[in-house]
Amino acid sequence: MILIKNGFINTVTNGSFKGDILVNDGKIEEIGESIQAPEECEIIDAEGKEIYPGFIDAHTHMGLWESGLGFEGADGNEETDPVTPHLNPIDAINPMDESFADAYKGGITSVCTTPGSANIIGGQCIAIKTFGKRIDKMIIKNPVAVKIAFGENPKSCYGQNEKSPQTRMAIAATLRETFKKAQDYMDEMNFYSESDENDVDKPEYDMKLESLIPVLRRRIPLKAHVHRADDIFTAIRIAKEFDLKLTLDHCTEGHLIVDELLEEKEDYPIIVGPSISDKSKPELRNLTFETAGILSNAGIPVSLMTDHPETPIQYLPICAGIAIKNGMKREEALKAVTINPAKTLGILDRVGSLEEGKDADIVIWYGNPFEISSNVECTIIDGKIVYRK
Repeated sequence: MILIKNGFINTVTNGSFKGDILVNDGKIEEIGESIQAPEECEIIDAEGKEIYPGFIDAHTHMGLWESGLGFEGADGNEETDPVTPHLNPIDAINPMDESFADAYKGGITSVCTTPGSANIIGGQCIAIKTFGKRIDKMIIKNPVAVKIAFGENPKSCYGQNEKSPQTRMAIAATLRETFKKAQDYMDEMNFYSESDENDVDKPEYDMKLESLIPVLRRRIPLKAHVHRADDIFTAIRIAKEFDLKLTLDHCTEGHLIVDELLEEKEDYPIIVGPSISDKSKPELRNLTFETAGILSNAGIPVSLMTDHPETPIQYLPICAGIAIKNGMKREEALKAVTINPAKTLGILDRVGSLEEGKDADIVIWYGNPFEISSNVECTIIDGKIVYRK
């Protein structure tokens, strides 16, 4: 049991005030202005410090591309088949990679780890905590989405080898073909389960199509790698055709189509980043740190991401700070690394704000976390102190 006392608490959902937080059995048991310390309780004096929920990175490749390694540590792209929805990062993430320590020392306690964007359908996405030795015990939700990709990445991966896709037309057509096959497969499975098994043959099991059933049933979204405006609209078009949930990740040209995205804001959440990056390919020519603020100020909820290792995970708070510098309101930047990604990833019941009953993922900061000179004093994940400066 831990009692954090006298800190300035930023709950995200219920305002900010000076007070105490009682942690018990991995959960936030009580938040108040003055809490009496139970017996045998460890007390942390946070006088002069700011307390926030652990930050959430909505799109990373943590543990799939390991720090300081080349091919030996690269496990995010299965570049032998452009359609691999059945792959899951749980079988490739290495929690021993130093990026995990970088994350929790930097105040990031939860991330979504996704396959890369070489394939049209890259695989499933997983939400995990950033502290642990065994990935099975770090899972918040698995899967949270299925990764799809548009534009230059799948084109460059396969087109240069004289394979499909070589064009954006082929990317879209492959998605349509795959989702239609998955729909037919799901219907056949449903018909079999509802019929007399003696009269109907069971359809042959297909792992790829089976993995898309949660998407077709709208239990999880597609997580779309989209930079250009036209790719954003193609992703939305296909999602509408099959009545699918969808998140728009990167959304690099989102600031150019604000009026159109406003029409879709309730249906297709936006995740912006990585913005600390060079314009390494043509579809990034309109990259700017103003995107998040322009979309947010228009009334569109935004999450921020590092795309680690593109931007190292520990710089997520700095990304928020630069977004603020470029027009994003501070309270919206805070939501963009807490409650917005929690909602988008479907893990709001556990993380994203400081509320009684939620996971005790708490970070004590010396200074404003969005200022480059600020430091994490203490990180608590699932009620356990995992870092003290």
